[in-house]
Amino acid sequence: MTLPPRRENETDRRLLLLIGLVVVLASLIVVTALRPALTSAAPRSANDAAGLVMVAFMIAVGTLVKARVRIRSTTHSISWNETAIVIGVAIAPTSWVVLCTAVGIFLASLRLSAIKVAFGVGKNVIVAWGAGTALTAMSWTWPPSGGWRMVVPLGVAYLVAALLDDLLAIPVIALASGTKIARNFRSNLDLRLGGFAVRFLVAVCTLLILQAAPRFLLAVPPLVLSLHLAYSARIRARTEQQAWQRLARATDALNVVDLDKVLATAVTQAAELFSADQVEIELRDGARTVRGGADGVIAYDGPDGEPAPVDGTVVPAPLEGHDRTADVGVLRLRFRGPVQLSERERYTLRTFASALCTAVRNAQAYAELARVADEHAYAASHDALTGLANRRQLLEQGTEQLSTKHADGVTALVLIDLNHFKEVNDTLGHAAGDQVLVQVAERLRDAAQGDDLVARLGGDEFAVLLRGLPAPAVAAHRAETLLAALHQPIDLDGMRISVEASGGIAAAPAAGGMPELLRRADVAMYQAKRAGQRISTYAPTRDTADLNRLTLGGELPRAVADHEFTVNFQPIVDLSTGEIVSAEALARWHHPTHGLIDPLRFLEAVERSGLLPAFAEAILDQALIAAKTWREAGFDVPVAVNVSPRSLLDARFPGSVLARLRAHDLPPDQLVLELTETLTLSQLDVVDRVLSRLRDEGVRLALDDFGTGYSSLSLLSRIPVHELKIDKSFVTAMATSTEAAAVIRSTVDLGRSLDLTVVAEGVESEPQRQALWQLGCAAGQGHLFARPMPAGMLLAALHRGAGGSPGLLAPPLHDAGAVIRLAPGRRTGGRGRDRLPHQPA
Repeated sequence: MTLPPRRENETDRRLLLLIGLVVVLASLIVVTALRPALTSAAPRSANDAAGLVMVAFMIAVGTLVKARVRIRSTTHSISWNETAIVIGVAIAPTSWVVLCTAVGIFLASLRLSAIKVAFGVGKNVIVAWGAGTALTAMSWTWPPSGGWRMVVPLGVAYLVAALLDDLLAIPVIALASGTKIARNFRSNLDLRLGGFAVRFLVAVCTLLILQAAPRFLLAVPPLVLSLHLAYSARIRARTEQQAWQRLARATDALNVVDLDKVLATAVTQAAELFSADQVEIELRDGARTVRGGADGVIAYDGPDGEPAPVDGTVVPAPLEGHDRTADVGVLRLRFRGPVQLSERERYTLRTFASALCTAVRNAQAYAELARVADEHAYAASHDALTGLANRRQLLEQGTEQLSTKHADGVTALVLIDLNHFKEVNDTLGHAAGDQVLVQVAERLRDAAQGDDLVARLGGDEFAVLLRGLPAPAVAAHRAETLLAALHQPIDLDGMRISVEASGGIAAAPAAGGMPELLRRADVAMYQAKRAGQRISTYAPTRDTADLNRLTLGGELPRAVADHEFTVNFQPIVDLSTGEIVSAEALARWHHPTHGLIDPLRFLEAVERSGLLPAFAEAILDQALIAAKTWREAGFDVPVAVNVSPRSLLDARFPGSVLARLRAHDLPPDQLVLELTETLTLSQLDVVDRVLSRLRDEGVRLALDDFGTGYSSLSLLSRIPVHELKIDKSFVTAMATSTEAAAVIRSTVDLGRSLDLTVVAEGVESEPQRQALWQLGCAAGQGHLFARPMPAGMLLAALHRGAGGSPGLLAPPLHDAGAVIRLAPGRRTGGRGRDRLPHQPA
């Protein structure tokens, strides 16, 4: 992170203090060495004086011959001067070597700044004193009595010199570069140890040659030069290897989709990668700027609160792609001192900037997609006129509430319907009716309590989900409060209109979930209307539909055994061409006494009875027999079968389905399984395994009643389906309800983005067909095309065809070869534009 001014000043003071201590200690050593150097240890001959000059020269040359490693704007040099110093203290008195070191380092550092000269002289004077003191303590004399006996004392002296060099240099480098001391000690430790060993051997060999045959000293400089070049090449290779590894890690770290994380990661990674004191990223779009360093970031937008930039060298790099067509901003590396990047570093910088450009563009695109998705999700879950929750959101939240274990209190639903609202529309117009609905919504929202969910179900029907009630009886009191809020007249363009409403109350049932709760509240509301009451509470004894289901449930075993369940088929038609694309299998019960019974009256009883596997297999078998018959007649029509959530909990279900397909010699893609009420079941791993196996085998999956709460976007992320089916309630209301049109439009957009087929249910008129096609819906089913019929009747209808064209169940929207002028909002849903993937050619 960029240091604030106060912290920078503290760092500078600590650095100056440390350098000052080194210089002071070195000065004391020099002063101490002057007296013996000028008296008893003075050179006694010209050879001795020449030797001291040579020592000073060796130290100067050893300082100039160095391998450089840059840490931020500070360059760390690995030199040979400790080798020259150890050789010097081995052949000459320590006091004179200290003075020669000061002179040699001073002469070799004249081009540097004063503070660097002072530190370099001071550090090496201390190194020379330490190495000489170590040899003196070990009773060293020159020349030693035995050649190789010098190795141990020289090794101790060299170790002292190396440790003093690192202990004095690395803390200063760390403070000057703003890096951690421990990290600098660990950096390239193996190379430093190897270099110490090589230079120590050179020192030993030099002293052995000097003792045995000084004329062979001419071989030492080429040897030193060769070793130095090899060592420098090794350092460069290691540095480049580490740089490429850090580049790979840095670019991998940019693979996130959140722009803030991309910028924060880029700042810290670039600071580490290029050893920069500060990194700045400026984006052109939105004038966004982020600054920081290896320890964190300081982000700001605009000039207010702008952190002070680091003074010194600035290295810019445009954020552009490899093709250089996109330029999203600029990346700047800031260094406190003068820095010139190597060719490899410049290439690394361009590569990193290109990767950052791609990451920024990806994050911006993802953010835009998320924004559009949020808008569509809001439109799909809210009423466009009043801003209240719609039916879909009510069912989803209600289902979640009822499925939550250990939920606090009682859950109830109040269904409210305005009386005689049609008269307002007919008399004052729909605009006035809309104003009434808006004011009713505001009053209900104000009268509701904190956890209540107020929703508009469509038309003049509202619902309030009451959560956390202490007792069921409290629901009646809360309903009275809600309806009382509508008692006062509504001001409408200078007129005062009284609004009357009827309400039905139902507490959460033990079974059936949110759909059953909504049904019961609807029953109670119509009981209130019929009785002329304002509010009515659901009573099971007055629910004739519930009593009938209970009676029929006892006859299910006999019905399954006697094969009273049959299957009718309703075709699904291409909205544009009128061709059949598939057919949905609909179960029917031919009761010997009651006649044909609607499935809504017996399916729930079937699921609870334990007869579900036998019932499901019988329905599936009849559907596949029909598909096989159509196929043999020349009509390749897949068949869609509804699947109960309970079947998805049976791990044997996929095997049973695939066995029936093989028995009828049908490919798996000829079967579409329609999933309903699986929102809560999507959390179970067994459901995931069942559906994944079916899909992997080629069976197609569809989400039925999409948009009503039976399905959800979270379910789509878990179950990879092929089709979405829009509930018929939205199709029926789309002409008068902007909310219904928004749900259909959002579903079509969602299907297009996920490459799914979208089918609309309940198409009953040509205007609905035309409107759905213009919205981009590919297919539909409903009474406009055909009512549910037995398999044989459907086959006859296919042979007959619309207008004598086999396979057509409705005339095309457009004549063949006609020029079609698309509506401005025309979109395509699903795959292959307006043709389904399994549509006959």
